Amino acid sequence: MGTSTPGDRPARSLAPPGWQRALAVLRGPDWARTALIRRIAAGLLTLAAVALLLVPEDAPAETSVLVAVRDLAPGSTVAAADLAVRRWPTAQVPAGALHAVPDADGRVLAGAVRAGEALTDLRLIGPQLVVRAGGPDAAAVPLRPADPAVAALLAPGTVVDVVAPGDGAGGARVVAGRATVLSVLATAPGGPGRGTEGPLVLVALPQDVATEVAAASLAGELAVTLR
Repeated sequence: MGTSTPGDRPARSLAPPGWQRALAVLRGPDWARTALIRRIAAGLLTLAAVALLLVPEDAPAETSVLVAVRDLAPGSTVAAADLAVRRWPTAQVPAGALHAVPDADGRVLAGAVRAGEALTDLRLIGPQLVVRAGGPDAAAVPLRPADPAVAALLAPGTVVDVVAPGDGAGGARVVAGRATVLSVLATAPGGPGRGTEGPLVLVALPQDVATEVAAASLAGELAVTLR
């Protein structure tokens, strides 16, 4: 028997056994290659899905928002106990939202507010609301309708004409047309000997007309007609 030499031995592949099988498949029939490629693709997709699950999602940006903690009536004065600061997703914060308790504490509501509702500048009686309702030169004028029952028909945003008694036989006259109601304040106690006064209606009017309406309210009773 002859002795074998290193040159007579078959060459061994340096690739790992798994790769040897993969190479053998790639050299084999087309259907085997297709099946192998599909298995590799499925494995890569699985790894990608696991990686996406492990990557933490960015938390949505949040903003501090002032909200009501209870239902609030229109015309009521807001107290600090009625308010709370909550964190809201920034994308859900309404325009003009208030952000701190002092922004609303002691101010008067123009309309009703539900518990959990965010307070905005237009929910409160103030310059922003007056300008939005009556224009850049508008002023807020309080008036008390001669018939208190009329106030029950009014709400923020209602458009009315303000009517005053005429001079002599002249009949009634329209002091201001198209006044926008800002708020209807609750009935308040009257002065000495006057009992209870009716609701106070706050309307927005141009500055020059507002002055005339204020003077007419001092001279006598006013009425309002709905548009």
